[in-house]
Amino acid sequence: MNPTHPETLPVAAGQLPAVPLTLEGYATLHQMMRFRRTAWRALADNDRRDIAAEATTLLAAMEAKPDGQSALFSLLGHKGDLMLVHFRETFDQLNQAELDLARLRLNDFLEPATSYLSVIELGLYESTLKTYKALADRGIEPHSDEWKTAIQETIARQKEAMKPRLFPAMPPNRYLCFYPMDRRRGEDKNWYTLPMEERQRQMNEHGLVGRRYAGEVKQIITGSIGFDDWEWGVDLFADDPLVFKKLIYEMRFDHVSAVYALFGSFFVGLRCPANRLHDLLEGSLPR
Repeated sequence: MNPTHPETLPVAAGQLPAVPLTLEGYATLHQMMRFRRTAWRALADNDRRDIAAEATTLLAAMEAKPDGQSALFSLLGHKGDLMLVHFRETFDQLNQAELDLARLRLNDFLEPATSYLSVIELGLYESTLKTYKALADRGIEPHSDEWKTAIQETIARQKEAMKPRLFPAMPPNRYLCFYPMDRRRGEDKNWYTLPMEERQRQMNEHGLVGRRYAGEVKQIITGSIGFDDWEWGVDLFADDPLVFKKLIYEMRFDHVSAVYALFGSFFVGLRCPANRLHDLLEGSLPR
């Protein structure tokens, strides 16, 4: 290598791309529904049972899928009555899940409250910095063909290693807390103008809080930039709902949340197995 040749000079740190690498897994859809109880109660008992049985058959099949499952939750509060969470390998399959549910007779008694579209995402801040700097030290120009090839090789290796986190089974816990969030990008504080090293440091600090709750809560982060109104979605699964409050409250005190986090509406629901759907529709709490 000729160190005087401009194409072989190391790339300055300030010239490195600002965007961290990410890994993507299951396409994810949250459907929040309102249940028309008055119309439901007006039906004969046999009709209600038949309609619930038809829906139970479909939901049971969705629960048991080996390549992306669905789960039903009974929502607390006024924001909705039911929430369906779908993991699928593609967005086409998500849309098919919507269409399959829309064909059910039960759909006549459901009204969409809101929804959220995203994809399971793992951010690779640490790996990104190492990879970018290693390529820069070799004099490889950012976004060149050689650079893109090296990046794709890194992503492929990481995706294989992280497959269980990118394509998880639906956690079986009794409670789910879902909320969307953004990183602040206003006039005073803007997450996206920070150097990558500083973003990586703050995210590492943020992650340490979550790891202290390992075993109590299962967290799944989804990316929604370009898919929905917020930038990320967060699903927290636990058997004790108080852990949601404790975890999120503690995280509010780390720097990245205290300064840069903006939170959307929170949805908390109780898991309803497909075989308890009729009981739920009739007003009995699923167990």
